[in-house]
Amino acid sequence: MNTVWKAVGWVGGILGAAATGVAVGVAANHKKVEHDRRADDPLADEPLGRLTPSRESTVAADDGVPLSVEEVDPQDGGKPDVTVVLVHGFALDRRCWHFQRRDLATLTEPRVRQLIYDQRSHGRSGRSTAEGSTIDQCAKDLDAVIRSMAPEGPLVLVGHSMGGMTIMALAEERPDLFAERVRGVALFGTAAGAVGGVGLPKSVLSRYNPVTLGVSRIAGLQPDLVEWVRRRSTTLTWSGIRALAFGTGKISPSLVNLMEQMINGATVQVLTEFLETLGTHNRYKALAGLRHCEVLVMSGDADKLTPFSHAERMAEEMPHGELVRVSGAGHMLMLEQPDLVTGHLVGLLRRSAAEQSESGRRWWRRA
Repeated sequence: MNTVWKAVGWVGGILGAAATGVAVGVAANHKKVEHDRRADDPLADEPLGRLTPSRESTVAADDGVPLSVEEVDPQDGGKPDVTVVLVHGFALDRRCWHFQRRDLATLTEPRVRQLIYDQRSHGRSGRSTAEGSTIDQCAKDLDAVIRSMAPEGPLVLVGHSMGGMTIMALAEERPDLFAERVRGVALFGTAAGAVGGVGLPKSVLSRYNPVTLGVSRIAGLQPDLVEWVRRRSTTLTWSGIRALAFGTGKISPSLVNLMEQMINGATVQVLTEFLETLGTHNRYKALAGLRHCEVLVMSGDADKLTPFSHAERMAEEMPHGELVRVSGAGHMLMLEQPDLVTGHLVGLLRRSAAEQSESGRRWWRRA
């Protein structure tokens, strides 16, 4: 029985870090964790996740779930040239875009208006039903945000992990939108299919993992008990996030703390409800709908959930785009190497603004 509750604490505590490839069996060293948490922090004065939006709104999804959206206008007050929509991944929330949100606001060529929202059952958005916890429904939510908040004008869509999957599903559902309005798409740390099929064995994301299935059942029957066990596993959670969300370089403790806060914002029951849709995600055919857009695919070569092979596989389906291999980066590459990620994103925005159409002269660039 102790083993069962240890699994509940582990899986429940960092199932969100399963979005970073957690496998049962990673051991925490309490002293080392406490040392790492108290290490010199270059981001100690950075207001991570605490930037003030220009406006906040609520958009109703087609099934009534309220979606929390914030807008960020160009910092210089100029008229925006394009609307950028940022879509976060599984077990996270819109705070994961902190650095991109901060820096894109200062951009003047082109000027961008940003829409950053929390996916259903995540962050400040409303709770979905289990039946509504699907990538297909997340794509409908993205469509609702666009229709309500950006009904006209050019768009660039940016997605991380499940957020990238959401964009692919929208391309499958609304090819007209991508042909007419979406000028660029950026996909970070994501996959078009076979999630859990590549990477760590018996990934916690896998719907076939017996430990995860057991925790899912317990969470459905005794959610309060599962959350109590989860709260008592904080050291293990922090250690797992540090080891598996990020890559091989030195990581600011503040980034791990932010990850921990985001993951703890979603209940174990919510997280397990998304496992089925992650396990059945297959959108390779949908990538053809991005042929009208400028495309950027970035992935860390130390990503333990969506290894770089996923990015390479997507590149084969989109030979007109840009592929960037981020050396040493893990799943949370936009937090871990923000300047590199934002720099490539700005490049995408500028290519999108120029409306380059010479697809025959473009190729996959590797960095």
